[in-house]
Amino acid sequence: MQFIDTHAHIYEHEFDADRDAVVARAVEAGVSRMLLPAIDGESYERMFATSRAYPDRCFPMMGLHPTSVNDNPHWREDLEAVGRYLATPPAGRFYGVGEIGLDFYWSKDFAKEQCEAFERQMELSLEYGLPVAIHTRDAWPQMREIMRGFKGRGVRGIFHAFSDTAECYRELRECGDFLFGIGGTVTFRKSTVPDVLREMALADIVVETDCPYLTPVPHRGERNEPSYIPLVAARIAEIKGVSVGEIAAATTQNAERMFLTDKDI
Repeated sequence: MQFIDTHAHIYEHEFDADRDAVVARAVEAGVSRMLLPAIDGESYERMFATSRAYPDRCFPMMGLHPTSVNDNPHWREDLEAVGRYLATPPAGRFYGVGEIGLDFYWSKDFAKEQCEAFERQMELSLEYGLPVAIHTRDAWPQMREIMRGFKGRGVRGIFHAFSDTAECYRELRECGDFLFGIGGTVTFRKSTVPDVLREMALADIVVETDCPYLTPVPHRGERNEPSYIPLVAARIAEIKGVSVGEIAAATTQNAERMFLTDKDI
């Protein structure tokens, strides 16, 4: 079985001591490819270096994370940098625009700025013909409103760590060609993700870690890593009443269709 981790931050400092081993464990577990969403200028160079070190395993995106807009007087300059990088990729090419979106969990004081940054990066995704990786936390009503404005314009991508209602899922999938990322939270005892997952078609699902965060059970509380993807897939298979092999095949096909060309595959 082969998997694609559609959301991994293995370029972060948490992996500096054993990154080679992390990649090796991922491959051994069947996670042969990892998509790397960007965060902000503080970590771009680390992401580029990781992509160069593992060119057949790690596929970078470019974007400005919503929380990196908060309390940042230079966020518009950072947003301009995203556009420059997309125009001239320093590490081969980019496979998506992300991680972008809205996050009002920490503060709602920068909601206007986050919305502006998000909409600009959605426009960049259309300009460069790239899928998006969308982060949403405590901002689903605002996200749904913005996505209605992009309906019919050809937007595509992933709603990373999807955690809202089945109604929201159905509305968002009508706004464009969208997949929905399922990660470690599906294994949590009090998670509501299983309830929504039962309403989702396999053709709409991809698997992810968001490592080093959102570690699945039974490793919750530890650092997350791509080799734990089979734990996520096993829980999805249990909920959907199918085999893990079917989850691997469907989610890999979905991720390949969205992000990777025949040459990458």
